[in-house]
Amino acid sequence: MEFLLIGTSNPGKLREYAVLLADLPVRLLSLRDVGLESMDVEEPFETFEENAAQKAKVYAKASGLLALADDTGLAVDALGGRPGVYSARYGGPTDRDRYLKLLGEMEGVPDDQRTARFVCVCAAADPTGERFESTRGTVEGRIARAPGEGTEGFGYDAVFVPDGYNVVLSAVPMADKNSISHRGNAARALIPALRRMLEN
Repeated sequence: MEFLLIGTSNPGKLREYAVLLADLPVRLLSLRDVGLESMDVEEPFETFEENAAQKAKVYAKASGLLALADDTGLAVDALGGRPGVYSARYGGPTDRDRYLKLLGEMEGVPDDQRTARFVCVCAAADPTGERFESTRGTVEGRIARAPGEGTEGFGYDAVFVPDGYNVVLSAVPMADKNSISHRGNAARALIPALRRMLEN
């Protein structure tokens, strides 16, 4: 059995990848599984692509395994694209802190100007650093006026309403969420490259 390290200690993200990559002949491992959960990889770059590549390459080298990492963020048009690559470090240590700060900044913004998108770049690297692939996925939507219900998400999912839905992303059933989400789109696009990397 081949192993694929998912560069996260977030159980919600790991669950999503377990579903998205279910057809690959691999066992998924988290950073915690390989003793790297305390490893802090710097994300100094201005693009999702550069940050995802940095994490994938560092985790692959440190673990000796094929590694997949992503950089994900929320780009809000009324905020000039913020929080963007700083989404995970925006407004406090918890998901609730971050989305409440976002809602505060969006107070008074009319409905037709609350457009936003989630962006996810998935990157895969092997331990030698010789093989590397990345893909980008997005999902368009808008920022809700208050947090919604639902337990199928994390991060900003509680305040993001995807196009075509009247509920926030955290209230969308997991199967539907994976079919439309930024991470789902990026992960599916990466699967052919992962197959090639696993075969070699």
